[in-house]
Amino acid sequence: MSRLERVFVDVSAAAIILLALLIFADVVALNVFSSAVPDTIVIVRELMVLAIVMPLAAATAQRAHIAVEFLTQALPPRVSGWLTVFGTLFGLMALSPILYSGGRDFLHQWQTGNVFYGDLNLPQWPGRLAFVLGIALAWLRLAAMAAADGLALLRGGEIAPNGN
Repeated sequence: MSRLERVFVDVSAAAIILLALLIFADVVALNVFSSAVPDTIVIVRELMVLAIVMPLAAATAQRAHIAVEFLTQALPPRVSGWLTVFGTLFGLMALSPILYSGGRDFLHQWQTGNVFYGDLNLPQWPGRLAFVLGIALAWLRLAAMAAADGLALLRGGEIAPNGN
């Protein structure tokens, strides 16, 4: 799973670079040629999905999400560990309807062949697919972490700091 997460992070980085280049090209085109790059807003919006959603699983694996720990630091490590497992399971439950809804939307866009209104008539399904893939990998990473953390705690151990 780590290799796939690395690929998703690389895709996210490439999307950020493309975002910067596209916005730069659009600003230059507007100021020099008085004409915008076609469908810039649509492309930027779709690239932002890649930039934000694709690295979610890698951030999850590194336990790099925002956390409030001032209460759990005062608790015994075992109790804190079980609260971490609870939080991971809660995250799984929270992502489930998002994954389901995203999957339904992707299938709808795929089956209908809807396109964005604009000069290029870009299809809507690629961004939806990227969203579903990013959320699905994050969901799988959360499930793996919940299982590994729960087993480690049941065996009397501690939770691995990076989730691997």
